[in-house]
Amino acid sequence: MKNPDSSHSPERLLSLDFFRGATMFLLIAEFTHFFTFLHDPALEGSFIYVIAEQFQHHPWNGLRFWDLIQPYFMFIVGVAMPYSLSNRKKRGQSRSQITRHAFQRAFILLFLGWALHCIGSGKIVFQFQNVLAQLSVTYILAFLIMNKPAKVQILFSVLLIALTEIIYRGFPVEGFNHPFVANENFGTWLDLQYGGANLRGHWVSFNAIPTTAHTIWGVLAGQLLMSKRTAVQKLKILIIAGVIGVVVGYGLNPVTPIIKRISTSSFVIVSGGWTLLTLAFSYWLIDMKKRQKWSLFFRVVGLNPLFIYLFAHVGGAVLIESVIHPFTFLLFGWMGTLTATILTSAIVLFLLWYITHWFHKNKIYIRI
Repeated sequence: MKNPDSSHSPERLLSLDFFRGATMFLLIAEFTHFFTFLHDPALEGSFIYVIAEQFQHHPWNGLRFWDLIQPYFMFIVGVAMPYSLSNRKKRGQSRSQITRHAFQRAFILLFLGWALHCIGSGKIVFQFQNVLAQLSVTYILAFLIMNKPAKVQILFSVLLIALTEIIYRGFPVEGFNHPFVANENFGTWLDLQYGGANLRGHWVSFNAIPTTAHTIWGVLAGQLLMSKRTAVQKLKILIIAGVIGVVVGYGLNPVTPIIKRISTSSFVIVSGGWTLLTLAFSYWLIDMKKRQKWSLFFRVVGLNPLFIYLFAHVGGAVLIESVIHPFTFLLFGWMGTLTATILTSAIVLFLLWYITHWFHKNKIYIRI
């Protein structure tokens, strides 16, 4: 299988590989519960506890770093789409072949997202709130308009956000006409209609509609980075767009609260701003300043993102933890249960990373 590493390809965007890899590294860290253990009440008041709190989703109205991970993922997929489309055209694929592949990929993502909910529940359920199920929708909608002018793509993304705002605020069903109250909004009502409501976590499937903006904005960023503009011009546009998103998003909070769990308009805009700024920083550091060697640690994770996510999600992290747990507690148990647990989790995370490193070293890349 062809090596997708960009080390020798001037056309490949190393900053995107780094951004994707760092995001996936954090996602698989979730399955090791590393940050959860650091957020232990026993550490409350410490600097570690304060930092670890940023790696927990905000309970409702507010924004923490961890709330940006899913927007990052959806945005990154968008950035990669113009590069993927260009490569497929170079290989001689027709528009119909590319479109067919896009729909197949969206279906597989939807199926995997649904299947992961079933595996996690231990029974057949119809829930579509996880990142893969959501991405299946945002990906295909962004794909269908990615050949349109930038203004059309921006307008479409804004219309999706505005439509969501209008539906939530104007939804008339009694008991679900409180747009920004947990489990009393349109999103929850919609999921209840087919038995897929997530009442405990307050997540809703309809999030896929407004967060399509993240993937569309990613496509626009990818098209910008592939353009003939100078690197400085590209960086300026990313920064300006990012700052506008952050300012507007936070500015809307008094009117429309920033709520990640139902992807309010303010959340979509502010998180979109942060994704643009993060890409700008990565592009400046890695592609412009050429600080690249150290980034390989994260890039190897980003070269097999779907595999390592699924592997960790379906029990890979638990399996590794069950194998090493006796040994880590034998070696570190004297330091206390919490410390030994945190160290065990860190080792599991390292071993998950090492799997991606081994795959890269042996040129094994799993794609859909």
